[in-house]
Amino acid sequence: MLTKYGHLTYCTNIHPGENWDAHFRQLQLHVPLVKAAVSPQQPFGIGLRLSNTASLELSKEASLQAFKAWLQEQGCYVFTMNGFPYGGFHNTVVKDQVHTPDWTTADRVAYTIRLFRLLAALLPEGMEGGVSTAPLSYKLWSRCAEERAAVTESATLNLLLVVEQLVRIRHSGGPLLHIDIEPEPDGLLENSQEYIDWYFQHLLPAGVPFLEDKFGVTEQEAADLLKAHVQLCYDVCHFALAYEQPAQVLARLQQHGLKTGKLQISAALKALLPAAGSEERQAVINAFRTFNEPVYLHQVIGRTANGYTHYPDLPQALEDADNPQVQEWRSHFHVPLFIDHYGLLSATQEDIRQVLALQRAQPFTTHLEVETYTWEVLPPDLKLPMDRSISRELAWVGQQLEL
Repeated sequence: MLTKYGHLTYCTNIHPGENWDAHFRQLQLHVPLVKAAVSPQQPFGIGLRLSNTASLELSKEASLQAFKAWLQEQGCYVFTMNGFPYGGFHNTVVKDQVHTPDWTTADRVAYTIRLFRLLAALLPEGMEGGVSTAPLSYKLWSRCAEERAAVTESATLNLLLVVEQLVRIRHSGGPLLHIDIEPEPDGLLENSQEYIDWYFQHLLPAGVPFLEDKFGVTEQEAADLLKAHVQLCYDVCHFALAYEQPAQVLARLQQHGLKTGKLQISAALKALLPAAGSEERQAVINAFRTFNEPVYLHQVIGRTANGYTHYPDLPQALEDADNPQVQEWRSHFHVPLFIDHYGLLSATQEDIRQVLALQRAQPFTTHLEVETYTWEVLPPDLKLPMDRSISRELAWVGQQLEL
């Protein structure tokens, strides 16, 4: 729904259905109920997540026209898509395969261009659209710095193939579309500094001459095109895991003239760790253990007196639970936004409050998307019917924005 602070929605990766028919049935079941609860009198925007299979099926003209007719009938519209997960995201082990195929592959390029073509066809006139995507690759797949550099170069060149298509869409009278890079722990781009370094050390040096050659533009025009079409997806959970302060992230982006295409509103788990060997510490560790499930990656970043310790998943952190150097854990688990405590554990809700206060004071994006997708793997006492769960999250965000 359109608010004075941007379009607010939720990501449909919360709904199962890896083919289009199955996912469309989920949208037909849930979206009208959510709209009735949070946006009964005005159009409701959808943050659409399509698997590769679903994107191929929706690209068929009959399916696309049926979906457009349904959107019109329901008073809904699509303005953003989640293009991070390519394959299965429900009822299967996802873990690090959420990065597969990465940006070194033609499959990732083709999938992303397809999403943008669908978005251009669905987007209301006069509105900009974005597709969030993986942070190039999964860092732990690279065995050394040289291999990581080669992956970065290959991924950047492939991403420029998408940028070329976005510029062509714009030049042909289509909408402004941007690809929104989503840093996350153990992604090739993990935090704001790595994103900025990549932008200025790899994307601009490769992209400026590429666009100069393709479109006959000046160096400055090419740089401006890149900054318009390649933006940041600010996932609040991910940046909180990196212990980055929201105001610092946004100031850093502004300093470098970089834009935020989408704000994904999500919360992580965190807790201070009492003294090693104590019963209190064991109790906190046991509380984390209840969230150790086999479907998604739950990276943990531990804070020490001298820096940070990274664990690729919660099981590895649990194995190091007695490390006396580690004073705090933050774990990647998109817990509900409206709760700030889970027994002995806390959520990074304060980061969300700060980000939304900054958006309220000086909007830095027009796309706001709630991304709480772990309902099915939450403990039973935190579950509600899906429609009520989604509506409650959106209502909580609305309260923070003082809508």
